[in-house]
Amino acid sequence: MDIPEAGDRDALVAAVDQLPFIVILFEGPELLTVGANAATRAVLPGREVIGRPCREVLGDLAGQQFLDVFHEVYRTGETVAGRQWRVHLDQPDGSVHEIFVTFTIMPWRAADGSLRGVIGAAFDVTEMARNRQAAEAETAQLRRRYERSRDVITELQRELLPPGLPVLPGLQVAASYLLADADTAAGGDWFDAVARPDGRVALVVGDVVGHGITASGVMGQLRAVLQERLDSGATPAEALTAADRFAGRMRTAHATTVCLADLDPGNGEVTYCTAGHPPPLVVRADGSTRFLPATGAGPLGTGSAFFVRQDRLEPGDLLLLYSDGILERPLAGSFPGPAGALSAAAPGAVTAAGELARVAADAAAGRALHDPSSTAAERVCAQTIELLVRAGGHADDITLLAAQRVAAVPELALDLPADPAALRGARTRLASWLHTVGAGEHDVFALQHALGELATNAIEHSSSTTPICVRAVLTPSGRVEATVTDHGGWRTPERQPIRGRGLALTGQLVESLRVEPGAHGTVATVRHPLSRPARLLASFDDAPVAAPDIPDMVLAELPGGNEARVTVSGPVDATTAQRLMPELLRRSRGGTVSMTIDLTGVTHLASAGVSALYQIGERHHEQKAALTLVASPGSPSRQILDLVGLPVTP
Repeated sequence: MDIPEAGDRDALVAAVDQLPFIVILFEGPELLTVGANAATRAVLPGREVIGRPCREVLGDLAGQQFLDVFHEVYRTGETVAGRQWRVHLDQPDGSVHEIFVTFTIMPWRAADGSLRGVIGAAFDVTEMARNRQAAEAETAQLRRRYERSRDVITELQRELLPPGLPVLPGLQVAASYLLADADTAAGGDWFDAVARPDGRVALVVGDVVGHGITASGVMGQLRAVLQERLDSGATPAEALTAADRFAGRMRTAHATTVCLADLDPGNGEVTYCTAGHPPPLVVRADGSTRFLPATGAGPLGTGSAFFVRQDRLEPGDLLLLYSDGILERPLAGSFPGPAGALSAAAPGAVTAAGELARVAADAAAGRALHDPSSTAAERVCAQTIELLVRAGGHADDITLLAAQRVAAVPELALDLPADPAALRGARTRLASWLHTVGAGEHDVFALQHALGELATNAIEHSSSTTPICVRAVLTPSGRVEATVTDHGGWRTPERQPIRGRGLALTGQLVESLRVEPGAHGTVATVRHPLSRPARLLASFDDAPVAAPDIPDMVLAELPGGNEARVTVSGPVDATTAQRLMPELLRRSRGGTVSMTIDLTGVTHLASAGVSALYQIGERHHEQKAALTLVASPGSPSRQILDLVGLPVTP
């Protein structure tokens, strides 16, 4: 072929620089960057590119598989392509920019056919990907899949799998369950985390042979057998022996595989058994990984003895249990091109277990997708699935269960002045402490309300001006034990507040409530188990949306014709409820005008607010005017209104 003159080469370089898509060239075994057009430089602002190796130029993509693709193409000489991959790029100001790209990475050959380097070309298809996600949410196909997934997961899997994972001192636990790509039926995978009476936790991942209702039913029964034995203090071997007896009586449970690990969060001691199941993976605090040795035990119902082994986790180490669905899938690291996947025997070929270890380590260290609000265990369970299945899909259900040793959170100690205005700051500090120990939003909601009611009660009725003491600790069994203590005798408040339902509401919100009056004060004690939900997925597209932060109660009037219409947002507590009642009466002309109150935006509804709504309702009833309360299902106000029996729409 003709070699372009120097002027033609300059024109060609200028033309490539103007291309409206990403083009980058790497040369030699080190993949040194020798060219990057304007579109590439635009998505890599502030980076020194030319003359630097690929691993430095694109270092923030180390945990997102792209560096592996470039080196794999150079090693094999085969082109690789990907469609709408999600990418997180570090920005000079410290932020993270998310884009979606459709790309082709191809070998760059010299005139004599020898391999010179690698060429990467990519289109920024972020808008297309966002539009696709929005469009899919409206399609009948997605609705049908949602209905099938709801039938399978919500009505079956959510009943058979644990409703939540225990929150324990010194340990962070997370789990993900991804439905098979085929979307035909639930599988027999399951996970469990059982808080033991002695402060240890039993971690279980199992896999019943087959799919469908039968496999799911067997899974539920085996899970119940193991949980009952573990709750009773059985050793791992004793619990598996009981499950083995059950499998021997039920043909459909034959050859079920189980990995059971008994972990002491205090000293890191692990006793485990791999009954025909892949062995656990340990991701060390320093980022290195190791698979624990298999114990040699066979599947349930096969006549095997259940041998156990011991190991130890150091502080910061993470233990990952998984089902074989994460291994039995096309290798993302082999990146099949036109000639198909790489042979597993090829030099440098990626193994499924090695790929799992590498991606899990990247996710644990935060080197993969940017999600600083998640724990390392949550990132491992969520991101490992996404990164490993997005290239080639998955034919089987995938279950991941992770537990990381962390420092135990000290107990909460608050000394509050005998002033209702101090309660809002106390709620904030309590919520912060609960989030730090790992409580889910439902438990934060329940304990904020319960302890808020008890503290309000103590402030209003204690005859002492000494501070109200609030203490909370997470026990080894995974329960918050909290006390609210005052130091004076009982008194009737000078001004009767709009209250009277606080203790009844508290008793409905928590597992147990005990009030012990004494000569020198009253101690109210609540106990409540903490749990975090696991991720039960049909896909990994959905992202959580943060709730808005509303610092104070806001009441706004809306156009309403012949009736008053208002919205209330923010906290309605013992302080703001005093303002709420007269404001509502003013807008409804003393209850003579029908009124609709939208409480969906209320972030905290204390018993004082409930009492105010009752009294507003009674005033409207006396005046023969209608009062309608509106609160969206699942909102904090709706949960409280349902508990106290106030009628609400929708």
